[in-house]
Amino acid sequence: MSAALDKPRKLGTLLVTGGAGFIGSHFIRRVLDRTEFTGSVINFDALTYAGNPESLADVVEKHRSRYRFVKGDLVDREAVRRVFQELKPDAVVHFAAESHVDRSIHGPEAFVKTNILGTFNLLESAREAWKDRSDVLFHHVSTDEVFGSLGAEGFFTESTPYDPRSPYSASKAAADHLVRAAWHTFHLPYTLTNCSNNYGSHCFPEKMIPVMVENMLAGKPLPVYGEGKNVREWIHVEDHVDGIFTVMTRSKPGETWLLGSGEERCNLDLVHALCDLAGPRLGKTAADMRALITFVKDRPGHDHRYAIDASRVKRELGWSPRWNLEKGLEATFDWYRANRTWVERVKSGAYRDWMKQNYGERGPS
Repeated sequence: MSAALDKPRKLGTLLVTGGAGFIGSHFIRRVLDRTEFTGSVINFDALTYAGNPESLADVVEKHRSRYRFVKGDLVDREAVRRVFQELKPDAVVHFAAESHVDRSIHGPEAFVKTNILGTFNLLESAREAWKDRSDVLFHHVSTDEVFGSLGAEGFFTESTPYDPRSPYSASKAAADHLVRAAWHTFHLPYTLTNCSNNYGSHCFPEKMIPVMVENMLAGKPLPVYGEGKNVREWIHVEDHVDGIFTVMTRSKPGETWLLGSGEERCNLDLVHALCDLAGPRLGKTAADMRALITFVKDRPGHDHRYAIDASRVKRELGWSPRWNLEKGLEATFDWYRANRTWVERVKSGAYRDWMKQNYGERGPS
């Protein structure tokens, strides 16, 4: 039996947590540009090092009457409650999270606070404000990392058991369980998506692809963990946020969906692909770029492979990705090269201090 609604759900006032971050900013931009969405967006963001209001400068200009920013931290229960009481959202899209695996290894406490306690505070505030309403929706954005590690074959599905392996994935798994518990215990309507690795413009330069692009532009070594054989599935951020909107408008409540592209690459092959496209753009050869690859000590608990079976969401809700990896990487490289002011600003301040404290002047290896 299909889990699709008979007719699309109309979304009114959306509370987007973490909307100044990478994926959240893309969601806000694309949802406000949709003709079928006539509501408004409240962006609730703590503006930690990974949140940048400049990523939404065009949104403020274009959709000023339908967009509102509220600075606040999910860990602050009263601040979250005030948003529900004063602005009265009827749907939540929960992006806000500490999300970098390496950072969770060096400082796991922040992940517990934001990803678990923050999600709990958001759920409690929604439950208090919405009471027994059935015309509301809490959408939780999660990751495929909650499922653990795959071998050489097979795929994650909606029924794959949880097996998180890092403080980051464990905290996201706990948040997922809290969302489902709120549905089963308190009848809080939810949908949930688990997604593969995202890439695209406006990604904070601590993740793999922007790190490689930044180092290529600077002529610095390209650090690859271990032997580079770990496999990830890569989805363009625009495809991901379009998938979220599809789930929110077309899925019955109480359902989980996996969003993936089918674009699997081992880390070394991905870096090779970036080198091959970067070389001609920088007046060099692919071989020149590949010579910058440096193998470094693997990180603890490095999962071998993630891969998603997204056939259910394609079959039942009609969503499928539009970007292929080759074109997506080209567009991403070109964006970082053309937007140096944005990059330099987000790399300054709190992030630079954190990197220096944890890795010293040299940066992460």
